[in-house]
Amino acid sequence: MIVAGYVLVGLVSLGIIYVGLNYLFAPAKTAAGFGFTEVPENAESFLNVKGGRDIGAGLVPLALMVYGDPKALGWAFLVAAVWPLFDMLIILRHGGKKVVAYSVHGLTSLVMVIAAGLLLLG
Repeated sequence: MIVAGYVLVGLVSLGIIYVGLNYLFAPAKTAAGFGFTEVPENAESFLNVKGGRDIGAGLVPLALMVYGDPKALGWAFLVAAVWPLFDMLIILRHGGKKVVAYSVHGLTSLVMVIAAGLLLLG
């Protein structure tokens, strides 16, 4: 169970790092896939900040993986699952694309909770 948890954490962490890099180098294109129906003009600076924070959000679990404490990683990842959950709720609240809200952000949150559960119960 712990190995499966580590694999899921690694995949999600590398995925959000990839997203963060895209927000740094192709912010408008990346933002278009977030789930809102429109992307504000002149938002590149904010989207770059989001990219840096996404990269940091991916590096923290990877650092905990290196540390080697599955329980600490499980608790941290469980708490971090609120990030994509809130992304989903914000998109839904503002009339964004439901399919993206559920299939990208909601599913990511669910996978994070499953990974955390595997680590905490393993």
